[in-house]
Amino acid sequence: MLFSKKFVSATESHEYATFKKIVNAPYLRKNVVIDALPEKAEITVCGLGFYKLFVNGKDITKGILAPYISNSDQTVYFDNYDIAQYLVKGKNTFGFMLGNGFQNCIGGGIWDLDDGHYRSAPKLAFAIEIENGEEKTLIEADETVVTHDSPITFNDIRCGVHYDANLEIDGWNLPDFDDSAWKAAVKVESPRGEYVLCCAEPIVISREIAPISVEGNITPHEYYRRGDVVSGKETFYDSWDDDHAMGYVYDFGENNAGLIKLKIKGEKGQRVVLQLYERPNKDSGKPDYTNIHFFPEGFVQRNIYICKGGEEEVFVPDFTYHGYRYCWVTGITEKQATSGLLTYLVASSDLKQRTFFSCSDEVTNKLWEASLRSDRANFFYFPTDCPHREKNGWTGDASVSSEHMVMKLGVDNSYRAWLNSIRNAQNYEGAIPGIVPTGGWGFAWGNGPIWDSVAFNLPYYIWKYRGTTQLIEENAILMMRYLDYISKRRDDKGLIHIGLGDWCPVGKNPGDYDAPLEFTDSVCVMDCAKKAAKMFLEIGLVNQADFAEELAYELRESIRKYLIDFNTMTVKGSCQSGQAIAIALDVFEPAEKAEAYTRLLEFIELREDHLDTGFYGARYIFHVLSDFGDADLAFRMITRPDYPSYGNWIARGATALWENFFPENEVGSSLNHHFWGNISAWFVSAITGIKVNPHDEDENNINIEPNFIEALENASSSYESMCGTLSVKWVRDGGNITLSINAPEGVYGDIKLPFGYKFENDKRVKALATGEYTVIRMY
Repeated sequence: MLFSKKFVSATESHEYATFKKIVNAPYLRKNVVIDALPEKAEITVCGLGFYKLFVNGKDITKGILAPYISNSDQTVYFDNYDIAQYLVKGKNTFGFMLGNGFQNCIGGGIWDLDDGHYRSAPKLAFAIEIENGEEKTLIEADETVVTHDSPITFNDIRCGVHYDANLEIDGWNLPDFDDSAWKAAVKVESPRGEYVLCCAEPIVISREIAPISVEGNITPHEYYRRGDVVSGKETFYDSWDDDHAMGYVYDFGENNAGLIKLKIKGEKGQRVVLQLYERPNKDSGKPDYTNIHFFPEGFVQRNIYICKGGEEEVFVPDFTYHGYRYCWVTGITEKQATSGLLTYLVASSDLKQRTFFSCSDEVTNKLWEASLRSDRANFFYFPTDCPHREKNGWTGDASVSSEHMVMKLGVDNSYRAWLNSIRNAQNYEGAIPGIVPTGGWGFAWGNGPIWDSVAFNLPYYIWKYRGTTQLIEENAILMMRYLDYISKRRDDKGLIHIGLGDWCPVGKNPGDYDAPLEFTDSVCVMDCAKKAAKMFLEIGLVNQADFAEELAYELRESIRKYLIDFNTMTVKGSCQSGQAIAIALDVFEPAEKAEAYTRLLEFIELREDHLDTGFYGARYIFHVLSDFGDADLAFRMITRPDYPSYGNWIARGATALWENFFPENEVGSSLNHHFWGNISAWFVSAITGIKVNPHDEDENNINIEPNFIEALENASSSYESMCGTLSVKWVRDGGNITLSINAPEGVYGDIKLPFGYKFENDKRVKALATGEYTVIRMY
C-alpha cells in the first residue's frame, strides 16, 4: 500500500471557490490499460477535501464524505480499496469527483476555517497497484489525468450544494467516453501533514424517512446572520428571491442528521430550493433558521437543484450533510408537492450499537431514543457539537460524552482516528485546541481542562470498557505533554483557571456557571492525572505514572485547602455541580462524604428537586445520587415534566437532546446536542445495574447493581461485552421483583441489591450467574 504524494487538481491550488466566486466541483478521469486480469489490484486514494471514486462507472466510494475531515497540514487521510473485481482486460477508467470539504471551508469563517494555511482547491492523489505474478505496475496521478467541470456549481459541508443537471455529462466515468476535449490536470503542492490510512468507520445512510406532513403557501421567518459573517447572497444567481417566496414545508417528525433526496419530474431550468432547518418560529410557526446564523443569507443549509427536464430526476447532494427536521421547498408546483417528492436520508458514522435499554416509562424510553439519536447525528467520523450549525469536533462535548458513547456504540476505531488528529493539533507548548480539526482556532478561546480532558477520557474509557491499551500506547506522549504543560499553568495557590468551565448551566448564559472555574479546571486536571497514572502503569511507564500521581495529589491538596469549607463540607460556589463533582471524584475523604452529600441534597431541595448544573456537573450528579441510595430522586429529576428537566424537553416535543435548558417562552440555539447524554449511561448502570469494570482492573468484571425505581414496573437492558451479550431485566410482581440475568461465559462479578431488598430465602450477596431471581422488599 503506497501513500502517493503526487497530487493533482483541476485548477491551480489558489483558484478555490468562495461565496463570491464560482469554481465547479471537478470531474477527473484516468485511463489504465491492462493486458490480462490481475491477480491482485488495489487503489489507495486521497481526495482533499472529499472524493467519490468510480471504477468503470461503478461507484465504490466507502461512504459519504470520504476520506475524512482533517487539517491537511497536520493529518492526510487515505482510503484503500481492493479493485480486482472491477477491472476488465483492456481499457479501464478511474473516475473521481472532488468536493471542497475541510480543504476549502467556504462557510468556516466564524472559526477561521476559511483562513488556514492549508486552504486550496480540491486536490487528488492515488496509487493504483496491479500485480500479475512477479510483474507489478504502479500508476499515480500526473498530467495524464484529465478534468472537466461537474454539475456541482457550489459545495460546502456546512452550507449545502448547488447542482445544475443541465451540466451533466453522460458516461463521463466509462472507458468508451471521448475525453479528448477535457483539459489536463495540474500538478499541485503535496499537503504537509502526516499521511495515514483512515481507520474510522465510514459515514453511511442508515435509513430513510418519509415526511409525516406537507403544508403549502408558507413564507419563511426573516433570516439574520451574525455581524461578522461575510455576505454572499449576490453571487451565483443575481435574481435570488428565495427568502420571500411561497413554499411548502415538509415535516419528517424527528430532528436528525443526513441528506435530503429530491425526486421530481420538472421542466428544463426549473430551480428547486431545499432549505433545511430544525424548528419553526415559536410565534409565527414559519420556517426559522435564524439559529444557524453563522452563514451568509442564502447559504444556510440550502441545496439548489436545476432540472434538465424530461424524465423523472433524482438529486442527493454530495460533499455535505445537514441537521434538520423540516425542509422548506420553493420552486415547485402544487402538483409536484407530493409526499414522495422528498425523503430524509439519515446518515452518520457506521457505528454498531452495543447497548440497548427500555422500561415501562414512555418519557424515559423517549429520552433514551433522543440521546441515541443525538449521539449518532453528532458523529460524523468524530463527535461534533451540532449537525445543523457548526459540525465542529468540540473536544469538551466529546469528553463529557465519552463514557456513554463507548458504552452504547462501537466508537473504538473512530476515536483512534480522531486522537491521531488531536495529537497532530497539539501545539509546541502541549496545549490542545477546543475544536479538532482546526486551522488554528480554539487555543485563545474555546478550550481549557474540561475540553482538553478528551485526550485522557477517550483512551481511558476504551480501556475500561473494552480492555485494549492501544489508544493508551498511541497517546501516552500526548497525555504526558499535556500534563507537563498544564502543571505549569497553576497559580500561586496551585490551582488552575484558564478556560471554559461548567458550560451551559441551567437557565443561564453558557458561561455564567455557578461552580467556580478554579474548581472545575483544577478538579478536572486532577481527574485526568489520576486516570493517566493508571493508564501509564498499565503500559509500564512507571516514571510518567509517578509524575501524574504526584500532580493529582498536589491539585487535590490545593482544592481541599482553598476551595472546601470543612465546617459545612461545602465546595466553593455552594451549588449542585461543585458538590456532586467533588463527591464523585473523591475530593472529599470517605468519612467526609456523608455530610458533603447532605449539602448536595440541600442544594437540590432549594431548587425543588430540579437540576441546576452545567454539562460537567450533570455528568456526575445522577450517579452520585444513586450511589448514595437516592436513585428515585435522580429519576424524578430527569423525567419530571416541568422546567427545568430532561422530561420537560420531551413534554415540549424534543426528539433529540437540546443544547440548553431554557424556559418555555425562550428559544434555544440548538435542538440536537449529545453532551447532556450521560443520562443514558445512568439508565443502564443505575436502573438495570450493569456496572462494567468497577475497579478498573478487568473489563470482564461486571457487577449487576439495579435500582428498582418506584415509578417503574419494569426495566431491561443489554450490553455487548468482550465475552458476548449480557442482559438484565427486572419486573415488578406485586411487592416482589423478578430479576432475570443472562451472562455470557467469561463475565464475572456480583449481584448487589439496593438497600431494603433481599434475595428470597437467601441473605447472601450472589455471585453473577445466569438465572431468574426473586427479590423481596424487606420494608
